Amino acid sequence: MPVKPVAAVALTLACALLTTAAGAAATGERTPYEVKARELYAHVIAMPTSKGNDQVPVMAEYLAGELRAAGFPASDIKIVPFQGEGDRTASLVVRYRSNGKGGKPILLLAHMDVVAARRDDWKRDPFQLVEENGYFYGRGTNDVKQGVVAITSTFLRLKAEGFVPSRDLILYFSGDEETAQATTVDIAKNHRDLIDAEFALNADAGGGVLDETTGKGLYYKLQTAEKTYADFSVTARNPGGHSSLPRDDNAIYDLSAALLRIRDYKPTVMWNDTTLASLKQAGALTDGKLGEALRAFAANPRDAAAAETISHDPAYVGQIRTTCVATMLAGGHAQNALPQSASANVNCRIFPGVKIEDVRLALQAAAGSPVEVKLLGTPMSSDASPLRADVMKAATRAVQAIRPGVTVVPAQSPGATDGLVFRSAGIPTYGVDATFMKQSEDFSHGLDERMPVQSFYDGLTFWHVLVTELAGRRR
Repeated sequence: MPVKPVAAVALTLACALLTTAAGAAATGERTPYEVKARELYAHVIAMPTSKGNDQVPVMAEYLAGELRAAGFPASDIKIVPFQGEGDRTASLVVRYRSNGKGGKPILLLAHMDVVAARRDDWKRDPFQLVEENGYFYGRGTNDVKQGVVAITSTFLRLKAEGFVPSRDLILYFSGDEETAQATTVDIAKNHRDLIDAEFALNADAGGGVLDETTGKGLYYKLQTAEKTYADFSVTARNPGGHSSLPRDDNAIYDLSAALLRIRDYKPTVMWNDTTLASLKQAGALTDGKLGEALRAFAANPRDAAAAETISHDPAYVGQIRTTCVATMLAGGHAQNALPQSASANVNCRIFPGVKIEDVRLALQAAAGSPVEVKLLGTPMSSDASPLRADVMKAATRAVQAIRPGVTVVPAQSPGATDGLVFRSAGIPTYGVDATFMKQSEDFSHGLDERMPVQSFYDGLTFWHVLVTELAGRRR
């Protein structure tokens, strides 16, 4: 259906939202603000913004048009084009002007691109928002177009309410977070004036955890650190020859043996204040042997037995060490020829503070000769962001607004987002995804990606509370 211009609903939003919210919650009806947010959600999900489709600039222009219609000056809305590898993409930057009394700006982050999705593999069209059985389905519903919508909607709502922040708010949506992160690197290096901020709030990290059985909120993860993403090529080479004359030395066999040694390589156990706090909270809520190990490790991270138990759980191993795993293979050049080369990609998620070159050297030592290990690309690394009292307080208030009684704990992400780039550029970044879900509900990057309907709408409340708390909460 056609999307109504924001200007047409702005006046009704300002007066209707506050007066109808309580009644709407009781009856299941949606406020005009929520209705508009769902329109935005459907529109951006319908855009296949995966690499190679050139749809990110289209999405950026759509969102820019909505913000212009809401009254944001065109001079404060910047679409920064970027030519990626075989893909036209872009960044969107929007400044919400303040009264200047609150200090440096706050940066609000999300990304417009998504990973690819094959229609034939999905039960539903991945690029059509489908509401079914209490979920929104579609590529990007969870990673992370719900964050794009929540931040955009917060700007629209605050503008309609006549809110004047105490410090500038900067909306920043990147265009290739799922691939090269080149748009964010470009913004941080070449357009620093557009995004310079005291700190950043990232919709693509953190989030709430629900109990698998009861659906009760267990805790909320405020992400303060993330691991470095790095890919390494592991390559074996050989003169090759005719397959009718096999020899013991074979590039594929050599690579296979090296990968088994890399599999058995266990980087040093590590920890920081964030991971200890996170594991302590997780241990208090986890039964059995794993719960005991989490509690023991949080109390004494030198407990080798506890670390060994944690290392066998995919959900927690990344919290205590660098992890490396083979993800892709290639080898040989003909079915009737001995392979002249064989290679694998090994993906590592490196613990904050660990040098990338040290990881390469460790992988080389594990792989042995005649295999070569090389770093691919130019990955970034960063230290953890400091725990800011104002961010913790605001995040706690936002969580309590949607999940009363849930505890907020700092957390380190095993993955990497645009937040890593901004931390590397000296802007402390905090992952504040508003989503609460069970771990079994998370299908981001996978088939039939989905978002709990209530969590989507709760996220709108979360971001409104979070932003107004940090940028001049009205009493």
